[in-house]
Amino acid sequence: MAHFRSSRRRTGKKRNVLRKRRDPFNGKDIVYIDYKETKLLERFINDQAMILPRRITGVSAKNQRRIAEAIKRARYMALLPYVGEGIK
Repeated sequence: MAHFRSSRRRTGKKRNVLRKRRDPFNGKDIVYIDYKETKLLERFINDQAMILPRRITGVSAKNQRRIAEAIKRARYMALLPYVGEGIK
């Protein structure tokens, strides 16, 4: 039995497509991401203070590891929250 495409169209559902952000470190030789630069690090956490994945942030794997390390250090030094405001 052959399979044919249905002539019915999909209706109703729209997918939420997140645009990939451009890599802010693209083309720069970044050796160290400073944990004291909280404005920079806040771009990589959401409102619940969770670290955003690199498929959303658009950074390379190496820089994502550096960002995660810097965010964790900033949390330890109480510069960034562990939990967002809405969760408390």
